[in-house]
Amino acid sequence: MKKNRYSAEIKWAVVKDKLSGQFTNQQIMDKYHIKNVSQIKTWMKWYRENQLHRFDQPIGKQYSFGHGPDNVS
Repeated sequence: MKKNRYSAEIKWAVVKDKLSGQFTNQQIMDKYHIKNVSQIKTWMKWYRENQLHRFDQPIGKQYSFGHGPDNVS
């Protein structure tokens, strides 16, 4: 089983669809081939907490606990 990598464009499209209120989580998962609803919840949390830099982070990189690029405040 391999990890999926979702592009920043997909992540933003999911957030936009979710904010519109026109789609359920299941519809969004089917539309963008997302395997787990927790992924949508994570992206929405990042959006709500204004952690927008995280939409472009590579797989396996942690931006919590002080890790990550130096240019991120």
